[in-house]
Amino acid sequence: MRAEQGATVPVLLSARQRRYTWPQRWQRRCRYWYYRALRLETCPKALARGIGLGVFAGCFPLFGLQILIGVSLATILRGNKVLAAAATWISNPFTYLPLFSFNFQLGRLFVPTDNRLLTLEKLSSWQTLQDLGSDFLHALMLGSLLVAIALGFAAYWISLHLAQRHHQQRRHRRAAND
Repeated sequence: MRAEQGATVPVLLSARQRRYTWPQRWQRRCRYWYYRALRLETCPKALARGIGLGVFAGCFPLFGLQILIGVSLATILRGNKVLAAAATWISNPFTYLPLFSFNFQLGRLFVPTDNRLLTLEKLSSWQTLQDLGSDFLHALMLGSLLVAIALGFAAYWISLHLAQRHHQQRRHRRAAND
C-alpha cells in the first residue's frame, strides 16, 4: 500500500507512551532510577554515603571536577561511586545561579567583602572575576563549604532513612513469600 501524497503517516506509540504526559513520563523515569539505585547490592549506609558525598562535591563551583571529587571521596569513604557521581548533579545548568549566589551571600557573612551587589556584568568574563579579588573567591568557597556540609549531611540522613526502609520492606516481602 502506498500512502497518498500529502498524507501523514501516523506515529505508532505503545500504550504506555500514549497514556502518560511528558511530566508523568519524567516522574516515572525518576522513580525507575530511584528504585534501581535502591536495589543495588550494597548496604544502605554505603548508598547513603555515596549520595551524601556526591551532594557535598556538587555544591562547589568546580565545574568538571565535581564528579571526580565525589567519586574520589566515595572511594576513600567506601560509598557507592555511581550514586556519588549522579548526586553531583545537584548543581546543574538550572541550579547554578541560585545555588552559587546563595553560597556567595552566605560566605559574605563571614568574609568581609565590598562586593555588595553581584551582577551579571561582573561575572561576564574571567578578567572581571579577577578584578573582584580574592575576597570574592574566599566568600564563595567558604559559603560553598558551609552549604556542602549542610546539604551533604541532609542528603545522607534522608537517603539512609529511605534506603533502610526500602530494604526492610523488601525483607518483609521475601519473608512473607517464603
